[in-house]
Amino acid sequence: MDAGALPAVTARRELRAAGVPVTLRGAYLRARRLNAEHGRTYFLATRLLPAAHRPAVHALYGFARQVDDLVDDTTGRSPGDRAVELDHLEKRLNEALDSGTSAEPVLAALADTVQRHRIDRALFQDFLTSMRMDLTVGEYPTRATLENYVHGSAAVIGLQLLPVLGTVCPPEQARAHAAELGVAFQLTNFLRDVSEDLDRGRIYLPLDELGAFGVDRDRLAWCRETGRRDARVRQALSDQVARTRARYRAAEPGIALLRPQARPCVRTAFTLYGEILDRIVESGYDVFRRRATVPTSRRVVVALGAASSALAVRAGSRFATRARG
Repeated sequence: MDAGALPAVTARRELRAAGVPVTLRGAYLRARRLNAEHGRTYFLATRLLPAAHRPAVHALYGFARQVDDLVDDTTGRSPGDRAVELDHLEKRLNEALDSGTSAEPVLAALADTVQRHRIDRALFQDFLTSMRMDLTVGEYPTRATLENYVHGSAAVIGLQLLPVLGTVCPPEQARAHAAELGVAFQLTNFLRDVSEDLDRGRIYLPLDELGAFGVDRDRLAWCRETGRRDARVRQALSDQVARTRARYRAAEPGIALLRPQARPCVRTAFTLYGEILDRIVESGYDVFRRRATVPTSRRVVVALGAASSALAVRAGSRFATRARG
């Protein structure tokens, strides 16, 4: 078998393990490709889950990516045109969730996942509400206004995943941690993508917190245009990194509340995303000339360590099952 065939073999094994009907396998494969192409860290972490749990994660990611691409479309369509398209997508989403299927692959996989794992439909409405804000809101004056946005754009992602990952406690005990981790990941993205977001006319850092260091939109734009930073911008970004690290600390206890089979996956994403902050600090907070990334070699080391843990957990689970039998 050639190496190029291996991903397809793995994908089919995941779908069989999850009990996905043949009629839906193409839909799930489409969502899986979106995850593999656009969410490298998430996709790598998802590979650490038991095969049966991966398709649901791909479906949730695929839908989020579809909406995000629509909102961030730079082909010249006006915000009004994109808002209309988003309304149409929401209508098709509701129809898919009502009927349990759709002619659109990503929506078909999502509807099946929502049914299988009994995911709260309201979480998708909250997500779309925040995505609509991206069409009209270019900045957030306070932390409170930003929190309103990240609830729908990030916290709900953690809450959507929680039923898929499973817990060793009543799910409500893990909800706050799951939401907090989703927010921590997105705040990390906001810091990494300051330049890219400026190009779209957006600032996802609270203006009052930047203002405390003498930083405003014009100063960030100057840094973007010149590729230079000054002490005020470095101090402001250092403050934002510290605030984001606090969100990781608040989220971390939730990893132990997940089913053992899910912990290596989430721990890997937790570690690699947190290290993006390290790269930002090491660069001297140069988020204007280069995108902070974790080197592939480091990603491999973290993933291999987590894979060993995942294999040990699965082996222990199989042994316990045989012992009970």
